[in-house]
Amino acid sequence: MEKDDTMQRLHGKTALVTGSGRGIGRAIALRLAAEGARVGIHYAADETAAAKTLAAVEEAGGSGFTLRTELGVPGDADALWAAFDEHADGLDILVNNAGVAAPGTIDQVTEDDYDRVFAVNAKAPFFIVQKGLSRLRDGGRIVNISSGVTKVAFPGMTAYAATKGALEVLTLTLAQTLGSRGITVNAVSPGTIETDIHPWMADAGAKAAAAAFSVFNRVGQPEDVADVVAFLASSDGRWVTGQNIDVSGGSGLGI
Repeated sequence: MEKDDTMQRLHGKTALVTGSGRGIGRAIALRLAAEGARVGIHYAADETAAAKTLAAVEEAGGSGFTLRTELGVPGDADALWAAFDEHADGLDILVNNAGVAAPGTIDQVTEDDYDRVFAVNAKAPFFIVQKGLSRLRDGGRIVNISSGVTKVAFPGMTAYAATKGALEVLTLTLAQTLGSRGITVNAVSPGTIETDIHPWMADAGAKAAAAAFSVFNRVGQPEDVADVVAFLASSDGRWVTGQNIDVSGGSGLGI
């Protein structure tokens, strides 16, 4: 991340990115900070990773703070906002990025798997928004990170895909509900992204197979997603709401 004073579109804004210690969330936090936002870096367990994200933000001339709360447990939204309130008195940009996977076909997913993935991926964002509305300023932005798995049948991720479908419908409903306050609400759906949560990409053959889904014949990078989120978070995205932006490099266009 390089600070560019000519592109400080988010100067004076406060952002919160859930699950931003690593991967896509980390890239989003860095990108928003590069635009001038003060960024809340949320994490559930990996304090070291979150500290590294904050250090990267500050080394590039940005500012932020970290907050640790577990999602998917009773009272998670209240705990998150209590931690946030210790650092800021209002919010302009909320990015619901945190999520967990639950691989498995319909016959393989257990009730515990199902409850966990829905608690983190669907229930937590719902109540984070609900309890955050008093903090979110008029004209603010909500961006929900969905997934390309909602575009086609993906039997190996049945429960996970269902949570992202729920998040996309929530996005549409919130856009209509919050429009009177000038708040835009959009979803961003990445394809396969190269992060440390995908160790299988160390296998050249597996990575090549994933790359082949994109018309550009490569896997995505976290920055590919972060740049789109930054657009939606800025004034440039003021006339875009209720949308699900595909950020998959044209994956599956020939299917």
